[in-house]
Amino acid sequence: MASITAAEVKSLRERTGAGMMDCKKALSENDGDMDAAVDWLRTKGLAAAAKKAGRVAAEGLVGVAVSDSSAALVEVNSETDFVARNETFQELVQSIAELSLSNSGDYEGTLAADFPGESRTVDEQVQQMVATIGENIQFRRSAGLSVASGVVSSYIHNAVVPNLGKIGVLVALESTGDVEKLSALGKQIAMHVAAANPLALSVDALDPAVVERERAVLAEQARESGKSEEIIAKMTEGRLRKFYEESVLNEQLFVIDGETKIAKVIEQAADDVGAEVKLTGFVRFALGEGIEREEEDFAAEVAAQVAG
Repeated sequence: MASITAAEVKSLRERTGAGMMDCKKALSENDGDMDAAVDWLRTKGLAAAAKKAGRVAAEGLVGVAVSDSSAALVEVNSETDFVARNETFQELVQSIAELSLSNSGDYEGTLAADFPGESRTVDEQVQQMVATIGENIQFRRSAGLSVASGVVSSYIHNAVVPNLGKIGVLVALESTGDVEKLSALGKQIAMHVAAANPLALSVDALDPAVVERERAVLAEQARESGKSEEIIAKMTEGRLRKFYEESVLNEQLFVIDGETKIAKVIEQAADDVGAEVKLTGFVRFALGEGIEREEEDFAAEVAAQVAG
């Protein structure tokens, strides 16, 4: 029997859209022959899923699962918003969120986990749902947060049912203070994150490449003023501070009052909850962000048919 590599499994999966374990078995059954493995998958009834796998899936749901001190966020995509209202699909997303919570938000661990009530992995169950629902479905990503002491709060925007919606946020607050008050604060911060969409928790946590790209753009803008390079450098740093205020969570103005920086809100919360509070992390998933959607020009389509 030929030795099957992870790269070969990945290649077959990308080529066919079939599940990871199905691809591995197909290659094993066919001594690593890629074309034969494709045919094997087709004979096993996975051709329909393979055809659908090439279609853009940018709709679906973001789901959250929360315990006392940890939480997980997942995104599962479909082709249409109609599927997001399907109860079977909603149950799939919620189950994946719960499994992600038990795997600390780890994507690969969740993908390979046993799906509850089925003799399949999560990956295989998603492929099964492709055949059942009739659309390309993708478990796209997952993430988790946890604290040793405190709370991980969540917020779902545009919820279709509890814990499932279009934007999901997790916020981790470490503290030994009043849990109920911490949870209320965490919910408000999570709502802020949903609205303000920060890039990072702190200035130091920003991607250096993002900062340098922004600095280069701002410098070119300042250079158009015709001033000296020394003045341009000062103008650039001033505008960069404005970028931080817009993009860094700790530097943003709290949307609840519009005047207090998030870092100050956290500092002041100590008096209310009875102990120091530390904001240790956040996660924000917006449905379909970063996915290139197919644009349909209906007018052009009709015109082409008339011309034809």
